[in-house]
Amino acid sequence: MQLHSMWEHYPELKTDLADVLQTIEENIQIRDKRVEENIKVLIHAGGKLLRPAFALLSANLGPDYDRDRAISVAAALEVLHMATLIHDDVVDESSIRRGKPTINSKYGNHYAVYTGDYLFTICFKILSKHSDSISNIEFSSKNIEKILMGELDQMRTRYDLNVSVKAYLARISGKTAQLFALSCYSGAVSSKAPRALAIKAWNIGHYLGMAFQIIDDVLDYTSTDDGLGKPVLNDVLQGVYSLPLIYAMRGHKQDFKPLLSKKAEMTDADLRELTTLINRYQGTAQAFELAGKYTKKAQKEIAKLPKGAYRDQLSALTNEILTRQI
Repeated sequence: MQLHSMWEHYPELKTDLADVLQTIEENIQIRDKRVEENIKVLIHAGGKLLRPAFALLSANLGPDYDRDRAISVAAALEVLHMATLIHDDVVDESSIRRGKPTINSKYGNHYAVYTGDYLFTICFKILSKHSDSISNIEFSSKNIEKILMGELDQMRTRYDLNVSVKAYLARISGKTAQLFALSCYSGAVSSKAPRALAIKAWNIGHYLGMAFQIIDDVLDYTSTDDGLGKPVLNDVLQGVYSLPLIYAMRGHKQDFKPLLSKKAEMTDADLRELTTLINRYQGTAQAFELAGKYTKKAQKEIAKLPKGAYRDQLSALTNEILTRQI
């Protein structure tokens, strides 16, 4: 079972993450074998598995640590993440995900939508085996709603030249940070951590998620297709304006209008010119600086956790989010 090379530095976590993937695969049983096979390809396509990793580490916060329960919670969260990715690919008309053809590009949007829906049910199937009460599942449902609302906000603001930094941060708070926060919180709750520690885990996950998405958006302007595992600058073609562009446009909107007015018809030359403008006006540099601030907030909260190897690993992974190149 192939895991991302980053986990070579965390051998115990690597073993747990391998069991997370095994748990997911064991629960994928669908009559249409084409869909089943494509889900399994996505499972083993080398995703970083950060969300389940943070859930597993946060499971050390409580007095009632149970490895099987922690693995199941982490697996459910990764399945939820996979479902949102598949739906994202439909909306964005993406052809590549994690370096592999997307389900929608191979079989069409209908197959992809139903596959994503199927994974939502698998998420709750796995979670229900270890849920201590209905309220825990309701909590997860409410947070899934917030994740989906973040996606809707993204659609609502497409091609909006007036999108603000505040609106962007609100969008990624729901779209990305919510799932990171839920991962850390759910891991803590799975081991019956005190409420104060569980809330602290939530805050750590939120800051991590904000930093992760900002860096992801920076990489969209600084990476190659092969390095990132998905088409670069696809977001801007789809009208999703992220933080580097938003920062660069402040006070210079007229410079960007001729390019952005072309919307999805922008050429490769247009995209290169757009990237040049963003660098000229320090868009990526300002975005990276803000990601650093969120990382420092996460580290400050991590330092308040009880000492242990898990805390050291949380801190190290937090730094890797800021310095990652893919």
